[in-house]
Amino acid sequence: MQVLIVGGTGLISTAITRQAVAAGHDVTVFTRGETEADLPASVDCLTGDRTDRAALERARDELALGCVIDMVGFDPADVETAIDVFAGRVDQYVFCSTVDVYHRPVETMPIRERAARAPPVSEYGAEKAACEDRLFEAARTRGFPATIIRPWHTYGGSGGLIDTLSTETYVDRLRKGKPIVVHGDGTSVWGPCHRDDVAGAFVAAVGNQEAVGEAYHVTATEPMTWNQYHRRAARALDAPEPDLVHVPTDALREALPDRTAPLADHFQFSTVFDTTKAERDLGYRQTVSWEEGVTRTVARLEADDAVTAWDADPEYDAVVSAWRDATAAFVDDLA
Repeated sequence: MQVLIVGGTGLISTAITRQAVAAGHDVTVFTRGETEADLPASVDCLTGDRTDRAALERARDELALGCVIDMVGFDPADVETAIDVFAGRVDQYVFCSTVDVYHRPVETMPIRERAARAPPVSEYGAEKAACEDRLFEAARTRGFPATIIRPWHTYGGSGGLIDTLSTETYVDRLRKGKPIVVHGDGTSVWGPCHRDDVAGAFVAAVGNQEAVGEAYHVTATEPMTWNQYHRRAARALDAPEPDLVHVPTDALREALPDRTAPLADHFQFSTVFDTTKAERDLGYRQTVSWEEGVTRTVARLEADDAVTAWDADPEYDAVVSAWRDATAAFVDDLA
């Protein structure tokens, strides 16, 4: 099938591009040309801005399109434009959404595709939900062949590994046995999923009529607590048992609002997603374990000379010292 990937050079979309080529599709990426990516030689590239209707129409008219995969649809108005441009001209439109469309904290787990979405957890989640609403409405009233895929925490490639303080020094801190700040008591549940597994679901959706008109969770099927996240990452790197420093989430948010924004909408909540639909219709499986994914990701970071030294972030250790001092003073005062 002739596939147009709108935004084909990002973390997930690069992997989609490669896997789509491997699956035998003719792939063209439509990007602004601002991000370099190592793509197969057979991939054609069109330069343009997806917010420019004329540019989308030119891309549509140049290709005998079967499927569009939209990886950079964030504004409902832009999605409406894409619906107008591609309606009646493609067999399928696969939209990359997010699990952020759901309200947090959730009422029941595992979370299924029709779970409550209001009130929104964030502005980003609200915008993505509005994009989905436009697609569902177009499917209902115009027969627009939309498929919606909702990833969770996707990592891999040169994207690095995340932690509570969103630091680039995380890998080196683990290796050197330096303290690792963890929000709360570390028992909230998180689910990293390697980009190769996520990309595989997108490619499996292409040309799959079972997927038209449906939304799918493409998320980790092996979620873990944050304590497990750090300990398993350390084992994967043959690093010492991590020195986990647990700090209340509210305290971190108040003291370090700029560094802990993901805590408010994401990290503090336990979420487990039901992937039954994706397993049934897309053959989805999580095949890359967390340990294997950590090993792959760090190898890529090392190849790019992108592992940042632990002492490049002095504020991190200031947080550790301040919390340990405060804890000791608290105990002394009440002893």
